[in-house]
Amino acid sequence: MMRAAVITVSDSCFRGQRVDVSGRRLVALLQARGFEVTSHLVIPDEQSEIEDALRQQCAAASLVVTTGGTGVALRDVTPEATRAVCDRLLDGFAELMRAEGRKQTQFAPLSRALSGTLGRSLIVNVPGSPRGAESSLEAVLPLIPHALGLLDGSQTVHDEHQDAAV
Repeated sequence: MMRAAVITVSDSCFRGQRVDVSGRRLVALLQARGFEVTSHLVIPDEQSEIEDALRQQCAAASLVVTTGGTGVALRDVTPEATRAVCDRLLDGFAELMRAEGRKQTQFAPLSRALSGTLGRSLIVNVPGSPRGAESSLEAVLPLIPHALGLLDGSQTVHDEHQDAAV
């Protein structure tokens, strides 16, 4: 079973002023898709705390999904933290998530969400809104098992028939 962690980045959720709807929905979505969700953290919009949480969760899970802090507000620093810890970025994930989001809202291009790798783990940033978080993750979920297989070495080639199975 693939292990996943969810990190909600939100000052207001961290302070208990708002309920973390997005993180809870992502946990449920991942569990429904066969992931073992090993942790769900709520942390403030502080770049150093986000970086530390990403490193810690990548040590324990092959997939780490963050929700929140991807917009253009001054406190939105999740992409900066992700970029700082990643070995490589997966630009196609972000492109796909924004393209899918654009079908739902004109504001999707304002997301600065990134995805990348840290060792053998995959980090995926999604927006903080519940609908945006779910639709973004759903857009890339079919790609994640293959990406994780490539990262852990269990898959070394792209199967041409895989497109039909996705």
